[in-house]
Amino acid sequence: MMSHTYSREIPVEEDYDVLVAGGGPAGAAAAVCAARLGAKVVLIEATGCLGGMSTSGMVATFGPMGDGTKTLVGGFTRQLIETMHQRGFLGPEVTPDYWVSDYNRWIPFNPESLKRLLDEYCVEAGVEVRFFTKVIDAETNGKNVAGVIVSNVEGLKFIRAKTYIDATGDAVLAAASGAPCKVAGRDWPHQPATVCSIFGGIDWDHADYNGPRGSDAVKERVKNEYLPRANADGHFTHPDHFIAGMKKIGAVTGNLNAGHIYNIDGLKARDLSDGMIHGRKLAVEYTEFYRKYVPGCERIELASTSPVMGIRDTRRIVGEFELTFADYNSARQFPDQVAVYNRPADVHSTNDSKEEYERFMKDMHGAGKLPRGASIGIPYSILVPKEWANLWVAGRCHSSDTKVHGSIRSQSAAFMMGQAAATAAIQSIRTGQPACDLDTWTLVESLRAAGSYLPQPVLSHSMTR
Repeated sequence: MMSHTYSREIPVEEDYDVLVAGGGPAGAAAAVCAARLGAKVVLIEATGCLGGMSTSGMVATFGPMGDGTKTLVGGFTRQLIETMHQRGFLGPEVTPDYWVSDYNRWIPFNPESLKRLLDEYCVEAGVEVRFFTKVIDAETNGKNVAGVIVSNVEGLKFIRAKTYIDATGDAVLAAASGAPCKVAGRDWPHQPATVCSIFGGIDWDHADYNGPRGSDAVKERVKNEYLPRANADGHFTHPDHFIAGMKKIGAVTGNLNAGHIYNIDGLKARDLSDGMIHGRKLAVEYTEFYRKYVPGCERIELASTSPVMGIRDTRRIVGEFELTFADYNSARQFPDQVAVYNRPADVHSTNDSKEEYERFMKDMHGAGKLPRGASIGIPYSILVPKEWANLWVAGRCHSSDTKVHGSIRSQSAAFMMGQAAATAAIQSIRTGQPACDLDTWTLVESLRAAGSYLPQPVLSHSMTR
């Protein structure tokens, strides 16, 4: 490819304490929590709403928030879920047990309501939100980010801040700054993408959904009876052996996370473009599948497909520490952990073969599943690019191996990482401690004071390395 050198003078904005790149679960939590701690915060978001995969991606189910015996989330995440319940933003069947005590229980919600709630939190906290704005480059001074270049309808601008949090999911800011990263397709196989959908016209009062086991029984029949029949009929473009299930988010509405799109490189615009076109075609196939094969869905209508593709994994930082599946399997706890979590290792099949499906199910229900009452600690050190002073990540671009990443990349874990990164950034500003040498004893105690559940009995002033 030919190269072209381009230079110009652009306006400069400064005096921010924290710049957060990406307004998904991690970024929204980071921005709100930093502002609540008194920081001047600017939040850069490429779309027109906050919530990322929760809203734009229409992945309208939070990952589990308990371990089967107790609640693992606290702080911002607990406030969010309880507020959503109080206001009727969660699925009609959701009770507090879903997050207080249930085991591996996914929590459906209304994505439109979450958009408004995150707007409300940002306005109340004083976060300056820049919608339709993308980080396109960064300047550095050694292991410090000196500023970022953003692009929107006004053109290009250079924004300076004291600290920076990369919550883009794709480690866009970290990579632009020169922080070392690992990349899907080079360091591990691509996971499939998904274009999620919202449906109307579902008869949730149908007798099949109101038996002894309700929608759970229907979900099992979809997987064990209806899907095999549709595959045998050649219904789908490529065979589907697994549908997570239609989640009830309203009186007649449902959210569907189904339809794998294989061989998508989430860091290539052409792949994303072709994938969106294919994903919208798949949504029609699933509409027809539910209408033809699944009781209660005879009048189902496709209301909307997500404007953002569900990308599971692209680029992860090389952090001060890499969390591994061995750590996960042993339910390892860390002195510097900033969250604890229990969710199966959800690494989706990389092709449509029965063998890959069986491997996926084995991970989800066997070797990759923590028992009740257990949890994996999420150490602070996986949020810090190695040796960097004023840069953190939060969300799925953290430092972990593929299997444990499949567990902790979910939205509920991302909210907790966002709060942790924000709290660390404010501590760094106030003390002068760099991200890579932060007093983690103080960090953990600050998070505990803010309501985070951090049960580790031993603390340390230095991070896990």
